[in-house]
Amino acid sequence: MPVETDPGNIQPLSPYAVRLVKWRVRAVNEPRSRVVMEGLPVCANCHSFSADGRVMGMDLDGLRKNKGRYFLAEAGRDVTVRNQDVIQWTSEQGRLENAIRVGFMSQVSPKGDAVVTTIDTPGATSSNYYVANFTDYRFLQVFFPTRGRLAWYSRASGVLKPLPGADDPAYVHFGAVWSPDGRSLVFARARAQDPNPAGHPVARFANDPNELQIRYDLYRIPFNGGQGGVAEPVEGASNNGMSNTFPKLSPDGRWLVFVQSRNGQLMRPDSQLYIVPAAGGQARRMNCNTALMNSWHSFSPNGRWMVFSSKARSPYTQMYLTHIGDDGMDTPPILIENSTAANRAVNLPEFVNGQAGGLRSIGGPALEYYRLYDRAVFFEKAKRYEEAAGKWRELLEVAPADEEVRRRLGMMLLLAGRRAEASTVLGAGKSGESPLVRAIRLLESGQDAGPVAVSATPNAQEHYYLALVALRRSEKEAAEAHLRQALVLNADYAEAHQSLAENIAIPVEALAHWRETIRLRPNNAQALRGAAWILATNQELRNGPEAVVLAVRALLLTNAENAQVLDTLAAAYAEANRFEDAAATVRRALAAKPADAALLQKRLERYLARQPWRE
Repeated sequence: MPVETDPGNIQPLSPYAVRLVKWRVRAVNEPRSRVVMEGLPVCANCHSFSADGRVMGMDLDGLRKNKGRYFLAEAGRDVTVRNQDVIQWTSEQGRLENAIRVGFMSQVSPKGDAVVTTIDTPGATSSNYYVANFTDYRFLQVFFPTRGRLAWYSRASGVLKPLPGADDPAYVHFGAVWSPDGRSLVFARARAQDPNPAGHPVARFANDPNELQIRYDLYRIPFNGGQGGVAEPVEGASNNGMSNTFPKLSPDGRWLVFVQSRNGQLMRPDSQLYIVPAAGGQARRMNCNTALMNSWHSFSPNGRWMVFSSKARSPYTQMYLTHIGDDGMDTPPILIENSTAANRAVNLPEFVNGQAGGLRSIGGPALEYYRLYDRAVFFEKAKRYEEAAGKWRELLEVAPADEEVRRRLGMMLLLAGRRAEASTVLGAGKSGESPLVRAIRLLESGQDAGPVAVSATPNAQEHYYLALVALRRSEKEAAEAHLRQALVLNADYAEAHQSLAENIAIPVEALAHWRETIRLRPNNAQALRGAAWILATNQELRNGPEAVVLAVRALLLTNAENAQVLDTLAAAYAEANRFEDAAATVRRALAAKPADAALLQKRLERYLARQPWRE
């Protein structure tokens, strides 16, 4: 999800939005599409198939900020993604796993025996993507790589290797597609640059001159069994003063269709589709282009049709078809209606060479792992420990070797008061109970649990759970010590920041931890509300305009009649000298929670007297 307040960053979708994302299939002879996958709480989007449609691949974010996963599974009427089908990109030097993007726009080879993708240059410690986020929902974001090399994955060896000739650190290489015979690749290339140069102005809208400027050219390189070769520019799709991206080769190998725009890649307001002979030549602007954004194109298996996306008739992308003749001439576009809801975008349409009846579902234990993990974490954060334990137990059945899942199940059982079960799950020590069980028993009895706190080297998560138990016993000093130690071990532990913010009595320090929570979890309504309350009611820290922004965001993420958030928004309005809005909003809080009438009535009286609330 784009975050305007955090340039260069993309945050996960809010839990509310996850349920709106669905993967659909539309048979060309059917009146509407059908859902084949939904409810996946991680990004899984850039997909491709082998030429015969029997192998499917998809870029897949892992959990815990792991941006280096991909699944490669056998495709039939039902795609079942097993645990062994999920690939962790691994080079000859080891696993590629970190918080920055590893694989991007990966493509399965025609035979399904290899995958080509883009990875960052060796030793990179920051993102290799330029990202600008906007408030105009028609074009929310511009996103493109500024560093990267092509790498290819062999299903036989399980190793990802750079492709010689497309691995020069002086250039960025991405968006590679295979020729129909698998003997060569076409990809986009430009001079490499820093995606976030110091002092560069922030772009405010799509095609703002303040966007980082980059223009790609299309190149062809022999695959040569993974040995690569010399990359050559494609005539008609390079050195033309424009940015040329997203190449697609027709199944017969005769034609190359690509996107051309003034800057960046793909879904730009001015993106247009061009066709050129695959060997290079004179490029022609296609007849199917609409007036606004043309991209995400894909050839049908027989090469006679091409599907693409456009925003010509809606701010949400829609699918269109065009017919391509033997001479490469295409027809005007045909809108594919009833593909999804009117307020949903149709992204990455792709023809699939499938059997009659088509694809029915994409699922399996590997994808169910993600769903269960997401629900377990949701219940855990909500302090619904019994329900969290239930989900972690289900997850342990799916992944019995996952030690993190086992540990978190044990933690939830402890917090739910089921100590005997927790000890069994966590593993008994010499005294008949695990170190963590003993630590929490001592803590609950008022004794010092430090010397036996979980293990010889307790991790941040274990300190966090000990803090939760201490809070249950109102041992705030012990809880604070554990939370601070958790942050020493992991400064980006959002839950520890939130717990400290909730329990620290010093407003300036609480605000700092609320801000850290928001940085790490921008859609955390509780953190937004907590920060807004301090900014609205504390004499030394007051900042009405910022408090209003945070409180409005919190309200949008919760029930619009949430009394606590409405109360905070009212206080923020008052601090911003918007007393009429403050009075109207606190009245909404009164209606939502009559039980708090005495306190809310006092606040209303202050706002009617044109005075902010102070604590």
